[in-house]
Amino acid sequence: MVFGECLTFIRQKTRALLILVFLHSFMINREYLCSNHPFATPQTIESIAHSSLAEMRFEGHISFENLEFAARDFGNRYHLMPSAVLHPKSVSDISSILRYVYDLGLSSELKVAARGHGHSLEGQAQAYRGVVISMESLRAPEMSFHGGKHPYVDVSAGELWINILHESLKRGLTPRSWTDYLRLTVGGTLSNAGISGQAFRHGPQINNVYQLQVVTGRGEVVTCSDEQNTDLFYAVLGGLGQFGIITQARIALEPAPKMVKWIRALYSDFSTFASDQEHLISLNNSFDYVEGFIIINRTGLLNNWRSSFSPKDPIRADQFNSDGKLLFCLEVAKYYNPRESDNIDQDIDTLLSELSYIRSTLFMSEVSYVNFLDRVHVSEVKLREEGLWEVPHPWLNLLVPQSRIHEFVAEVFGNIVKDTSSGPVLIYPVNKARWKSGTSLITPDDDVFYLIAFLSSAMPSSTGKDGLEHILSQNKKILSFSQRPYLGIKQYLPHYSTEEEWEAHFGPHWEVFYRRKVSYDPLAILAPGQRIFRRGIAYALQ
Repeated sequence: MVFGECLTFIRQKTRALLILVFLHSFMINREYLCSNHPFATPQTIESIAHSSLAEMRFEGHISFENLEFAARDFGNRYHLMPSAVLHPKSVSDISSILRYVYDLGLSSELKVAARGHGHSLEGQAQAYRGVVISMESLRAPEMSFHGGKHPYVDVSAGELWINILHESLKRGLTPRSWTDYLRLTVGGTLSNAGISGQAFRHGPQINNVYQLQVVTGRGEVVTCSDEQNTDLFYAVLGGLGQFGIITQARIALEPAPKMVKWIRALYSDFSTFASDQEHLISLNNSFDYVEGFIIINRTGLLNNWRSSFSPKDPIRADQFNSDGKLLFCLEVAKYYNPRESDNIDQDIDTLLSELSYIRSTLFMSEVSYVNFLDRVHVSEVKLREEGLWEVPHPWLNLLVPQSRIHEFVAEVFGNIVKDTSSGPVLIYPVNKARWKSGTSLITPDDDVFYLIAFLSSAMPSSTGKDGLEHILSQNKKILSFSQRPYLGIKQYLPHYSTEEEWEAHFGPHWEVFYRRKVSYDPLAILAPGQRIFRRGIAYALQ
């Protein structure tokens, strides 16, 4: 009881201090405001602000027309039109516009969002009537590689991971951790986490960055790392763009392999499947990549694989029937160089001998390292050709504790999801011990947890199972179950509508998140599309 009273007192004092900080912001820098408007209305002030933006000088340029692209994203469900788009050519361009908006203080509702390659799902990188910063325009400085015992590359946050891969391979190097899709910007993935099948070994991408340059919501340019400005460094990693805009990153590298053994096998029993996945991520000498996906009622599944994979036992594979079944596919990969091929085959045989997959469903392929990492792009090209890439993508990504995964799978795939034809459903475990603590990323409490990703595509004008309404209804049912507190499930790439929901998402980490917001973006200028904080002083007064 005494502890609770003390905690309440501390929170009240903290909130009071925050109010003073915000009230101090009323002393606005009037440099950009016209003195002929002493009693300007909010609409007038916004008009003045936008006029002043047009008069500002940038190394890049600011646009007030043809802004439709900045009101779209991969999710293709939210379309919030900004007032302007900045195409920066330097970090000072970003700093200048943020300092300008910050100096407007509480007189303005102007907000700023950083946009990478446009792969947000629910308008997170949009800024209604605000300014969107097109980070892909920021390609300076050029990539700078450094060798030695711990090689790394310094890159602009607007750089695409696919470009970093190609440039790194020219030097025999590669980043250690990836996402499944590589045409994403560095700043975008580091603001979330960057998770793929390598995360069980190396952690997500936010684990594999040595240093960042960040422009805070005050317009300050700050270099941060584990040793320098540490609180900001950890705040920004997985910080959903709330504390600053990442402008440069120092990415860890390692020697690059040339080839990949890519393997798939099926399971009919989830417990066996999960046990094998967890076994693989616990080994010191395991595969380099471990993922999986769930398949429901897929006709001719193994025949579809033959375009990219070869069956270990063609005759038995022909006899396997996937119709009407709930199946779990293990997908693993082992990296190697050609001179190591014989040893790699032995290692793979040893690993596979410890697993209990359906023997007739083992398929293998050998591909280049580049083609393996960029595998999703092949599907993208086909979907673009068919006009099915720029459709709504009502994706749902969840992090499920190991202790609750069986309950989750039984409920969701027993009573809610009856078909997976609208898109893949990924499922694989990661080891939390390999992940940095102290970042803004929120994960379940268990040492091992699963990423489950419902990657649906909604067909235009469809009213069936592949239609947007049906998929959203299904997602709502999954979320309704997942939000039961005792399950401890967390959203990845989270989306909520109220501060109260966000507070529940962060749980005991909310106070730290809140404090960091006040420290680095006290007027809540940044990333309004996340819908976490309201602009200006309002949220400090709650």
